[in-house]
Amino acid sequence: MLKGINPLLNADVLQALRAMGHGDDLIIADTNFPSDSVARQTVLGKLLRIDATAAEVVKAVLSVLPLDTFVNDAAARMEIVGKPNEIPPVQKEVQKEIDAAEGKPWPMISIERYAFYERSKKAYCVIQTGERRFYGCFAFRKGVVPPDAE
Repeated sequence: MLKGINPLLNADVLQALRAMGHGDDLIIADTNFPSDSVARQTVLGKLLRIDATAAEVVKAVLSVLPLDTFVNDAAARMEIVGKPNEIPPVQKEVQKEIDAAEGKPWPMISIERYAFYERSKKAYCVIQTGERRFYGCFAFRKGVVPPDAE
C-alpha cells in the first residue's frame, strides 16, 4: 500500500504506466474483450488486470496518467455495433471519471468495434477489468507532465 496512490493500481500496472511515453495508448477493457490475445500483440506483450468496474479502473489510472492534449482522440470508447451514437451507462460513468480527472468536460470519441481492436493491438498495454457490462472498452493516449514552475 502506498500513500496517495489508488490501491487498485498494482505494481505491474504502475510499472507499465510509468514506462509509457507521450503518445502511447493504454486500453482499459471489459471482461468480454479478447484481452489476452490482443495484449500479446502490444508493446508490453502481456495482459494486466484490475478486478474492478471500468469506471473505478479509469478513475485510478487517470489519477496518475495525464491525457494527451495535442490530439482529439486521447479518450475513446468502443461504439455499440449498429448504434454508434448510443452511449450506454458504463460509458457515461467513465465519461464522468474522465471529466473529473481533467477538471473539465473532456471529449471522448467513438471507434467502430473492429477499428478499436486494431488500435488496441498497437497500444502499449491492455488492462482487463472486472467490468461485465457490454462496451466497457476504452482507449487513452498518454500526455505529458510539465516541468515544475520556476
